[in-house]
Amino acid sequence: MLWVRHGRTPTTGAVLPGRAPGLHLAEEGRRQAEDAARRIAALGTVRAVYASPMERTRETAAPIARACGLRVRRHRGLIECDFGEWTGRRLANLRRRREWRTVQRHPSSFRFPGGESFAEMQARGLAAVTDLVARHPGEAIVAVSHADVIKAVMASALGTPLDLFQRIVIGPCSISAVVYGPEGPTVLAVNSTGDDLRSLVPS
Repeated sequence: MLWVRHGRTPTTGAVLPGRAPGLHLAEEGRRQAEDAARRIAALGTVRAVYASPMERTRETAAPIARACGLRVRRHRGLIECDFGEWTGRRLANLRRRREWRTVQRHPSSFRFPGGESFAEMQARGLAAVTDLVARHPGEAIVAVSHADVIKAVMASALGTPLDLFQRIVIGPCSISAVVYGPEGPTVLAVNSTGDDLRSLVPS
């Protein structure tokens, strides 16, 4: 499974957009999506492309699906974390809050006011993995999602506690690759922005 974070938006790195509607890719984000599409299409083995319901993920998935001769399918399990009352807040202001230290150091214990907990988000992401793997046994598929969701799923695949998942970096339009097999997940790449994904195929 290839995990792709959506491309850059006008608020990336400045605002916590969450599930607020109407946020689209910036011009740079569209270029990033086209580049990701080129890299993924070169594999020649992708059989399905899924995206979170948010506009920015669907816009990232569109060129990937087009390059692979597929259509974008939506999957609710890939949606962004529900940040509740923190949705739309500036990150610079959130970092001043006392709770921010918990978000970074002990996220497994944190629930966003009026929203989701990180543990719930991770469980939802892993349920999406189980569902998608069952739908496409042995096939290469793409899941376009959001940074925190991908970080939480990658932490699980790596055997890393959720409290350490903030140490994982998932940049805009980066590609992370995991093989989900009978013996468990095998992580091939995290936050890849290189050119040739074919080198990741297990020998």
